[in-house]
Amino acid sequence: MKAVCLGGGPAGLYFAISMKLRDPAHDVTVVERNKADDTFGWGVVLSDDALEQMQENDPQSTQAIRDHFAYWDDIAVEHNGVRTVSGGHGFAGIGRRQMLIILQERARELGVNLMFETVFKSAEDYRQDYDLVVACDGINSAVRTEYEDEFKPDIDTRKCKFIWLGTHQKFDDAFTFIFEKTEHGWMWAHVYQFDDNTATFIVECLQPTWDAFGFADMSKEETVAACQAVFAGYLDGHDLMSNADHLRGSAVWMNFPRVICESWHHKNVVLMGDAAATAHFSIGSGSRLAFDSAIALASYLHSEPSMEQAFERYQDERRLEVLRLQSAARNSLEWFEEVERYLDLDPVQFNYSLLTRSQRISHENLRLRDPEWVKKAEIWFQQQAGAGPVHRAPMFAPYTLRDMSLVNRIVVSPMAQYKAVDGCPTDWHFAHYAERAKGGAGLVFVEMTCVSADARITPGCPGLYAPEHEAAWRRLVAFVHAETDAKMCMQIGHAGRKGSTQLGWQEMDAPLEAGNWPLLSASAIPWSDGNQVPKAMDRDDMDAVRDGFVAATQMAARAGFDMIELHAAHGYLISSFISPLSNVREDEFGGSLENRMRYPLEVFAAMRAEWPQEKPMSVRISANDWVEEGGVTPVEAEEIAQMFHDAGVDIIDVSAGQTSVEGKPVYGRMFQTPFSDRIRNERGIATMAVGNIYEPDHVNSILIAGRADLVCLARPHLANPYWTLHAGAALGDTGVTWPAPYLPGRDQMQRLAERGEGLSIRV
Repeated sequence: MKAVCLGGGPAGLYFAISMKLRDPAHDVTVVERNKADDTFGWGVVLSDDALEQMQENDPQSTQAIRDHFAYWDDIAVEHNGVRTVSGGHGFAGIGRRQMLIILQERARELGVNLMFETVFKSAEDYRQDYDLVVACDGINSAVRTEYEDEFKPDIDTRKCKFIWLGTHQKFDDAFTFIFEKTEHGWMWAHVYQFDDNTATFIVECLQPTWDAFGFADMSKEETVAACQAVFAGYLDGHDLMSNADHLRGSAVWMNFPRVICESWHHKNVVLMGDAAATAHFSIGSGSRLAFDSAIALASYLHSEPSMEQAFERYQDERRLEVLRLQSAARNSLEWFEEVERYLDLDPVQFNYSLLTRSQRISHENLRLRDPEWVKKAEIWFQQQAGAGPVHRAPMFAPYTLRDMSLVNRIVVSPMAQYKAVDGCPTDWHFAHYAERAKGGAGLVFVEMTCVSADARITPGCPGLYAPEHEAAWRRLVAFVHAETDAKMCMQIGHAGRKGSTQLGWQEMDAPLEAGNWPLLSASAIPWSDGNQVPKAMDRDDMDAVRDGFVAATQMAARAGFDMIELHAAHGYLISSFISPLSNVREDEFGGSLENRMRYPLEVFAAMRAEWPQEKPMSVRISANDWVEEGGVTPVEAEEIAQMFHDAGVDIIDVSAGQTSVEGKPVYGRMFQTPFSDRIRNERGIATMAVGNIYEPDHVNSILIAGRADLVCLARPHLANPYWTLHAGAALGDTGVTWPAPYLPGRDQMQRLAERGEGLSIRV
């Protein structure tokens, strides 16, 4: 095969090497516009797993790279005058120039034709003369632009400004993050050693800070001097340096572009490295993506029957890995974009939040890396919770809302059972909720309970509008209080336009085959084309529904519930007023957010007035409608939470979506937790996190990082009502209270866990 690599960075060189290793007869050329020893970066970071794959592919070049590595194990965080160090992270750095020299030498040795100081104008100039054209021309790829209609790139330019600098100050003891507050705003640096004499020093800040400094009007020399002055306390008299001699003035600053292409190949042209996809430098995976992609493409070109099939396999399999890394990189870069919301956290919590920002590093992973540091952090969390200097996982820390004290931070989410008869909970509900309360959770929600018969989602949904309903709930609450440490929360709601539908295991959200009842909503907009059109509520309807919520609140109080929640999420009645997708009213209840919140706040205020003052109330909101435009956004959700908080809400149950059939959620582990994080840390409001949280590891990470105060689990509690008790045994926590009749089971589970033979819940 005759192949050309357009771009002589790590991706192009390593692909050329990989092809020649598989068949020395290949004719491979690398075209690079710069000189052989030119480079505009400083250091490159590679993880242990990246090196393992490179070792298998080419031991010789990998060993040469290893011979020039600067290794470090610790991460240090300098924040508010406190240096926090954690270990076990295992990184290695090498100068980009040195790495290129090693790869160039290896490529020459294998017979690759290297053409430096050669500028190419178009991939079309090469397509006819070469069997294969590999476009590895970087983040601003000209080839990607040339075939933009075929590759369909999605380029998202991010918020922060950054500049890539270096210094001869030694940072060889740790990868160091430095956060400095200036008169113009916060700046921070990502710093790591990459050879005996030099460290990379990436300076980053938000646009308002950059503007306030006046960097746009500074020369490159003035910019470097200003950054040096900010971080002088860490440089010990050493200078910061720029090697971007080709750039002038403010052009030395960049905004990171997140790139992903819909297609990675066109005819005999294929994208590689940053030309195909980028990963933010804060997780150090850009070089890894380049090397892994080079190995994969070279392998598939030799294993697949045709070039087209090799391209397809390369694209399909590498995109999965790239999307996974990009997800982690997105989490990381967004953390830095929003870092100012965390800078007032205690240094322990700030450091933990930073370390777990990408969601690739979890609580138990941190424990494996540095058990002593995690132990201190766990003790710190318990002390903050008022439990004293005890060593327990964060999920077992107590929590208090008004006069309600919870023994731990685990919440059983409301989950519809569809087993009520004429709105009355049955023995199914008693057994279901009693088991979950015995299972060790600190707080147990009952499913959305409706304020009238025509407020139900389905005929199987429970209510609080008749004496027999109150009596059935009272029986359950009395049992839970007598036999467990759990507290009980009643979620009160009205289905609105999503009502009069079939049971959950039938056709979800579809109208009943017969016996439908009339629906109400903020506006006369059906949930979907297949649902009935609801009546737009008038003032009489509003009064009647509000009074229904009040009556249900009074019943919940008499039944002995410890807490109630107003369901204002998921497209139900109260939610339909909040979202502009379902509220197109032109009166005082529609239009602006203040108007859209008018009725929900009226209902909440009426409930709060009837609910005992010593008992807490929560509100569940949808913090994102998941639509491209026109819906509630996470920014607006902050305002919604603030309005409820100002009205007396004690904690916000932060969910998202289910407000429109047009919604397109982005799923993943803990995928709704960032909305809880935002409200809690931007507004200082207590929150509950929900959404695909299923491991103790998730719970502990969320809590100790300060992303929520309580953590709600739904499906895990359907599969295992004793989830909390089992989590305690798996974590070796002997302080969890088991029901007395179950103590022999506890003892056996703890013994098995000690021997590594117990029930695994993936801790």
